[in-house]
Amino acid sequence: MTLLSARAKDSTVIPIVKEFFRKHPTIENIANLEIKYLEKAFFKCGFYKIKSKHVKELCHILKDKFNGKVPDTLEELTSLPGVGRKTANCILAYHFKKPAIAVDIHVHRIANRIGWISTKNEKESEFALMDLVPKNEWINVNRLFVGHGQSICAPRKPQCELCNIRKHCKYGRELHG
Repeated sequence: MTLLSARAKDSTVIPIVKEFFRKHPTIENIANLEIKYLEKAFFKCGFYKIKSKHVKELCHILKDKFNGKVPDTLEELTSLPGVGRKTANCILAYHFKKPAIAVDIHVHRIANRIGWISTKNEKESEFALMDLVPKNEWINVNRLFVGHGQSICAPRKPQCELCNIRKHCKYGRELHG
């Protein structure tokens, strides 16, 4: 699911993924599908051609190199097609329950707005947050910040008046006092 969710809304991706895996529950099955079939299945996810290519390549690599199992290290995960640091950290945190901070644009924006960090990009934010947040809380950063970023702390026109943490937020205090 994480691979298909890049630059797409969960509300679009989740039903597509559920239906797809209901029909195609194994890596072997997916690896044998035609690329055109994958493109049609993933069309609404956006960037469907590259995502379809990555899914097919990924399934072959998992089958051939990892005995059909998802690897559980950042290094191995990021060696897979279409898997960057955010996706790898999501897999580590949510699937393997390992300490990891999955930093997307929401986490990056909110951590900078509240004044926890001052970074230029998601990778810098990941390392800055790892230094700041206790390791046992890493998994919560993504879970809490993404929801908050989608509903309250939008990139343009954040709804600071509805924000429960505004009094602790550098951006909210500067904007609204």
